Amino acid sequence: MGLKKSFLVLSASCVLLALLLLGLIFIVCNSITSTFPTGGIEILEDGTTIKLETPTASQKNILSVLSIIQIVSCIALPMGGLALSGVLYYHIKLKHPIAVLRNGITRIQNHDLDFFMTIRSDDELGQLCAAFDIMREELLKSNQELWRQAEERKRLNAAFSHDLRNPITVLKGTVKLLRQDTADEQTIDRLESYTQRIEQYVEAMSSIQRLEQMPVRISEYSFSLLRSELENAAKLLAKSLKLFVSTPDNGVIQLDHGLFLTVAENLIGNAARFAKSKIIICLEQRENFLLLSVADDGPGYPVELIQNGPKPFGKLNGDSAHFGMGLYCSQTLCLKHGGTLTLTNRKDLGATATASFQINRKP
Repeated sequence: MGLKKSFLVLSASCVLLALLLLGLIFIVCNSITSTFPTGGIEILEDGTTIKLETPTASQKNILSVLSIIQIVSCIALPMGGLALSGVLYYHIKLKHPIAVLRNGITRIQNHDLDFFMTIRSDDELGQLCAAFDIMREELLKSNQELWRQAEERKRLNAAFSHDLRNPITVLKGTVKLLRQDTADEQTIDRLESYTQRIEQYVEAMSSIQRLEQMPVRISEYSFSLLRSELENAAKLLAKSLKLFVSTPDNGVIQLDHGLFLTVAENLIGNAARFAKSKIIICLEQRENFLLLSVADDGPGYPVELIQNGPKPFGKLNGDSAHFGMGLYCSQTLCLKHGGTLTLTNRKDLGATATASFQINRKP
């Protein structure tokens, strides 16, 4: 029942019960009074009078008490019925919802939103508890969204700082060549290209809220250009290792040059950290996908990394520089480009990372 109907039913029931008790008290008192002599005289039909027995003093006291009981009952029982209806109304309809609301308010004040409000009725207070629980769920969703945005911003900042390391390494190597007066036109072009890449990357990362929102800019590039950039990046990131680079001889493809080089530099940098003597870089085109595989002769990827895939801020074996944001960013960028990132281990080559990019090739 609703609150109003419940109050009326309880009040009417308690008052009716009080009236019944009052009637019962009157009946009992009258039955007791009828057993006592009333006193006075009785006039018969022939006009003669008979003096009746008068009650004794003790009987008069009893009759007075019975009269007082009747008078007090007329006042106390209806008022007691109303009071009883109020007590029953509180315990039946108000006590539990108020306790639930107080508990919910206390837990929200303590920043605890992971609970459920028990609702027993469909009356107004039950609906209020349901609305309060909906508010709690929305507040929990808002806090989770804020937490997710904070984590995403943290991940984005980590990706931003990580993906700038490799271009900066290339720029440092180019500056060294310039200082040694061994630079040629290709070195100057590389310096200009990586400077533009960093500028574009900073602009892109400053304008997005999530790593998955990073824009994809498709342009045409030749395989010879990609091979040259892969060789140059590998020489600067893995100076002391043997490098084997394999790419198609000719052809033009359409892809995002910046995303491709970022993934390539991450994979080459990871391979250079653990390779023993050599790194094998293979670039090939299969149907409408460009496959870039980077293999090294190191110990290989951990089993957990292969099974679960790269995770943001993943640090295995206590190494804070490896198996963290680099592979995760590469995987995200491959997905942005319509491809995937696959990690495998080979007995003869150690670890192999294969990145795929969806492309359109022109002969």
